[in-house]
Amino acid sequence: MTDQKITLDSAWVPSSCTLPTEQQPLRVAEFDAFFAEAVRTLERPAPTRLRLGLDAGPAVAARAAELTARENGCCSFFTFTLTITGDGMALEVEVPAGRVVVLDALQARAAGVGRV
Repeated sequence: MTDQKITLDSAWVPSSCTLPTEQQPLRVAEFDAFFAEAVRTLERPAPTRLRLGLDAGPAVAARAAELTARENGCCSFFTFTLTITGDGMALEVEVPAGRVVVLDALQARAAGVGRV
């Protein structure tokens, strides 16, 4: 097993994040794995909103809910909305206008490691 270096940048982890610094790479790795395994589409319906189309299923819904609840605990400016319909799931991420750069970084990260 090789060690994998997780690169953080100021756009991805805002200075207002209250997650301890040593835990931030672990959270980024969790998001990377979620993006790679569950996200199938990306849409940007508004500058302050990102919509992630997800694989359907209770395990993905539970994972999305748990991960976003923990993220909201340290970066409370995020609003996460998980929508489940008959033909799929979507996770919407919304930020205030002053945090668009963080949403841009989140979108770039999802596009870079995901299946989209």
